[in-house]
This record gives sequence, C-alpha cells and structure tokens, in this order.
Amino acid sequence: MRVAGVGVLTGWGDGVDALPADAGAAAAGRRIVPLPAPALPGERFRRATRECLLGVAAASAALRDAGLDREAVRGERTALVYVTAAAYGASNRRFIEAEAGGALHFPYTAPSAVPAEVTIDLGLTGRYVILIGGAVATLDALWQAGRLLEEDACERALVLAVETFDECADLHARARWLAPRPLVEAAACAVLVRGGRGLAVSPAGAASSLEAMVRRRAGETLACAPLIGLALARRTGDHVVSLTGEWRGRRARGVVDGAVEDVGARRVAAPQ
Repeated sequence: MRVAGVGVLTGWGDGVDALPADAGAAAAGRRIVPLPAPALPGERFRRATRECLLGVAAASAALRDAGLDREAVRGERTALVYVTAAAYGASNRRFIEAEAGGALHFPYTAPSAVPAEVTIDLGLTGRYVILIGGAVATLDALWQAGRLLEEDACERALVLAVETFDECADLHARARWLAPRPLVEAAACAVLVRGGRGLAVSPAGAASSLEAMVRRRAGETLACAPLIGLALARRTGDHVVSLTGEWRGRRARGVVDGAVEDVGARRVAAPQ
C-alpha cells in the first residue's frame, strides 16, 4: 500500500505547515489547545457533534490532497478504518449529565458517530472498522487497511483519527499523568491505495525520531500522531520511515520501505 493523500487539522491550524517548531512553548501554559468546529454546509450537519464535523473535514482534506473527488470514493470499494481514544468522551458526558440537545440517545453508539457521518457524507458502503485507543491503535489501523487492500476487499482505504479534549478538560486534568501536555485537539485522515510494501507492526523499545518530531511540533494528539507523522514524512519525501507510538504501556513500531513516487508536481509517499 502507499499513501495517496493525508489531511491534517489541529488546534494550530490546517495542515502540517501550521505546526509550531515547539508546541510546548507555543501553548504558553495552556493544557489544551482546542480545534474549533468547521462550518460545513448543509442542514444535515446542524445537529452534528463537533467531533463528527472534524472527521468529515479531515476526510475531505485528505481527498483533496489525493486529487480525488467524492464520486471516485463513493460505494463499496472504499473502506474506512476509524481510530480514537478520547473523541467519544464529549458525547458520553452529555449523555451521562443529560445535557439538553444531545444528539446521541445511547452512550455505546458514540464511537460510531464520527465514522457514520463520514460514510454518509462521502457515500461509502465498503468495509468499516472502529478501533479504540491511542497511537498504537492507529498503527494497527494502518495494518488493517493494508490487509483489506491486499485481500482486494477494497480499492482504497481511509484511515481516520479524531481526538477532542475540551469538553472533558476537567477529567483530563485529573488524569494528567496519562499523557504529556499540551493536549492538542486534532483530526487526521490518510488515503491508502495499492502499491509499495505493507506495514508490519512489531513491539518497539523507544520512540522513533519521527514520533519525537510529531510530539515536539504538534503536542500530544494521541491517535492522530502517526497520521500527522505520515503528513510530515510526505513533506520530506523520506524513502524509509519508522512510525512508533505508545498507548497504556504498549509501544509499537511500523516500518515501511517504499520509494517516493512523483505524480505530476505532487509527491506521493508510501505509508510510513
């Protein structure tokens, strides 16, 4: 598989060019760097949650980066693999506290809400997987997407991650030892197609230089971090890139050795 496009939204702005050189310094003491909900057109989005809007916007940005329109991905030949560690927290909290205007009636449906909005918006009817966890789960998601491509279960796969923190800021403050600060809200999506080599996920003892760069420049984005790493790797055109991530005591590495291809004026890298 190879990466045809990556869309990235963070609390710092759109795309990796918006990332500061030092997220800790740029946060200026803020524990959370929020990401405002994008203004998406259409009555259907009027009651959509912020995390759903971010997921749709990130997927749309990835398609633009890949040079694909909605008709190209519509139907059963596009798969979606969604990952999050925290984005369902806001909906669950609204349910538990019985907040008026909450869009979800059952808390266990919260993880499904984001990918459901994306599939409805893009008209996707292909394979569909949800993984709950941080950066390691995203590495698993990339592996899962590669398997779907290898088995011809799809022609392309979207790997989407969304992380929001602001609605549960007090809860994250109580568990401040679980993740470094600042917590930066983000949504990222990679479009994967056939080509290159598959991603092998294995245990890792330490963070790769790319993981360290993502954390230094973006801050803590949990499941979005490996996808932000892909976007940074595409910028530099690295031939061999190692993605690593950690979640609740498990650290993993995904390494891809794949040539960078020139497609017109746009560079497309293997998933790394």
